[in-house]
Amino acid sequence: MLMFMPAGLARHKEVKPDKILFIPHDNRPISDKQTAEVVKKLGYEVVVPPDDMLGSREDLGNPDALWEWLNANALDAKAAVISSDSLVYGSLVGSRKHNYSRNEVIERVSRFQQFRKENPKLPLYVFGSIMRTPRSGEASGHEEPKYYRSYGGDIFRYTVLSDKEEVEGLSHRETKEKAFLQELIPHRDLADWLGRREKNFSVNKELIRYTRKNVFDYLILGRDDNAPYCQTHMESRHLSDFGKDLGKTRFQTMAGIDEMAMLLMARSVNNLRRNVPFVYTKYNWGRGPYTVPAYSDERISTSINDAIVAAGGMAVTSPNRADLVLMVNTNPNGKTYEANDRKNDGEDREGSKYFADLVSEYVAKGYPVGIADIAYANGSDNALMEQLRKRKLLFKLRAYAGWNTPTNSSGFVIGEGMLVRHLKKEDVDALLLTRYLDDWAYQANVRNTIARQLTWLRGDGVYGSLNSKREAVSLRTQKMISRFAAENLPPFPSLEEIYVYFPWNRMFESDIQHEAYKDIHFFKK
Repeated sequence: MLMFMPAGLARHKEVKPDKILFIPHDNRPISDKQTAEVVKKLGYEVVVPPDDMLGSREDLGNPDALWEWLNANALDAKAAVISSDSLVYGSLVGSRKHNYSRNEVIERVSRFQQFRKENPKLPLYVFGSIMRTPRSGEASGHEEPKYYRSYGGDIFRYTVLSDKEEVEGLSHRETKEKAFLQELIPHRDLADWLGRREKNFSVNKELIRYTRKNVFDYLILGRDDNAPYCQTHMESRHLSDFGKDLGKTRFQTMAGIDEMAMLLMARSVNNLRRNVPFVYTKYNWGRGPYTVPAYSDERISTSINDAIVAAGGMAVTSPNRADLVLMVNTNPNGKTYEANDRKNDGEDREGSKYFADLVSEYVAKGYPVGIADIAYANGSDNALMEQLRKRKLLFKLRAYAGWNTPTNSSGFVIGEGMLVRHLKKEDVDALLLTRYLDDWAYQANVRNTIARQLTWLRGDGVYGSLNSKREAVSLRTQKMISRFAAENLPPFPSLEEIYVYFPWNRMFESDIQHEAYKDIHFFKK
């Protein structure tokens, strides 16, 4: 006798969403929930470790607990996007400050091989960092060992000369300068800094070896804040050469680091959907693709083309069939400025109207436009944003990014821009709103104003360590962002209540929460 399920029950049977495991390299909003938010809106179950396992500014993370979490949650996962820094050192900051022995870190890397044996069919996308080389102690943001505050500029210059010596040789004067710096920097401090880098370099070579053995489906090693000549650039040259047999379809070293999770999340979704998105790139006039942006060691066109490949897409030469038309706001002179520069006042600059005209033209033609706003680092170009606001283009875009380093922005908008074509208009608007509140309202405007007002507030605290001023800064920032939003953004209901937190006890990044977040659920297991 045949038994049939009633039609009503069949229709109402719950279909469980595909599960993607995501281990970010720390718990900053952009590293963690803002990246996961994009994929969650597509209907995937994005499973992330609890915050107390992830690294922060002071807590370097717990690699052994993260390994336990990964093994416990791998069952039924359709893909895994994993920070090797988290599983080896605890976090991105942990990779810079740890005191683990070489044997300890290499043993943790070896666990990937056992994980692959136990999960042979799980697509595994891994990203790690090639340690950054900050230009100074101030630029390090207190995320390097303490001695870097005193000798950071000297260490940076020493590595510039060391890298240049390998590539093209040094002049007599530069040779003497290098010898002088080697004596000036305390030997113990330089040995500690270079010794930690040697361990991390060995870890990265092991990761490449495992990629060669098919332990990973894709590996990215990001060049954290670097320059055309520096230790980061030197190590990247050697690692690229070591893994050159793999090709860019399996392995890349790339400028940047904070955007790598978004790129690999996009790759995982594109592979699950068996999609290869086409991306057309258009630059502002002037230096455009030849711009070597701040915090990078290569032309922005190289970084963008590499990011398209990493995210599982293909660069095309015409916008007509593109799934994403990436428009890149560079300065005509090829320079990158800082968003807190007084010239970033919203007044039109060279190239502003021209670029806005291009955006207007491409939007009018119905192209799916995303903007990488990289004329300024660490915040939006106010002149561009004012043009977009006046022309009512802000929410006719498909994606936007203008945060932190230029390659952070270009990489993030490529990953997000590839995926939003699968979303409803209201979900695309919600993602745009997240970026406008953070990159434009906060980073390019409110943050600068509040930083100048810090001395007015009672208590103990400065820009890099808010301490007892933290709550007062949060309240003041909330009011200023709410006012900015009322003046510059449509009256979305989600903007009626805005809350701002500083999870890393500093003003550099903020966690801006508004009504839209109430419908976004992340699985913290």
